[in-house]
Amino acid sequence: MKTLITLLALIALAIPAVAQQTATFGWDDASVLALGYYGTPVDGDYPMLASLEDGTNVPVYAGTHSLMCVDHASGGTPQLFAAFVHNLRPGDEVIGTVARYDDTPDSSPSGRIWGHWNDSLGEPWEDINQYDGSASGQSDYGLGLGWDVTEFVWVVPEGHQGLIIELRTYSVAGDTVWFDDLTITCPDHAFIRFPGDDPVATQSTTLSGVKALFE
Repeated sequence: MKTLITLLALIALAIPAVAQQTATFGWDDASVLALGYYGTPVDGDYPMLASLEDGTNVPVYAGTHSLMCVDHASGGTPQLFAAFVHNLRPGDEVIGTVARYDDTPDSSPSGRIWGHWNDSLGEPWEDINQYDGSASGQSDYGLGLGWDVTEFVWVVPEGHQGLIIELRTYSVAGDTVWFDDLTITCPDHAFIRFPGDDPVATQSTTLSGVKALFE
């Protein structure tokens, strides 16, 4: 038995750990706020109206700006596509964290982080609207006490290679929530695309370094 345990330990040591990368997008002076949107809009506009907030109405979480999202859908749950993680493999973990703001405890309006699979072939930015099934996300409302940082972990199942990370509002038309500092951690063989830029693939990146890429 001792020999078997020793052998298993040696095998575990021989299997290299998957190197991770982390990237953050904070919307500071961003010229493009979203990769795309989903929902039934009002008056032909986007189902979620996104704009930069400089702290005049609500303090930003970090940096100079936050993302203000106004529900502008005639029904359902409007979605803003905030990132595309591509070239994933079965069993990979993708960790998404985001700062969110609302002041309505345990009720709407509130914001959540969610996801869906997008397995479009070729360059991952060619078909941002492809949908290959829900990847699930958070089920609870925010704390409603101002800014909090929330997290969700996706595990990639067999048959999927791309994940769209969504920011969702749970409210009625006109209600507003704020988001800031979307951070993604995933294996370094994957590519991370934020609004307005080509995919990012780095093994280790600081918060300030990644933000500089998008200014």
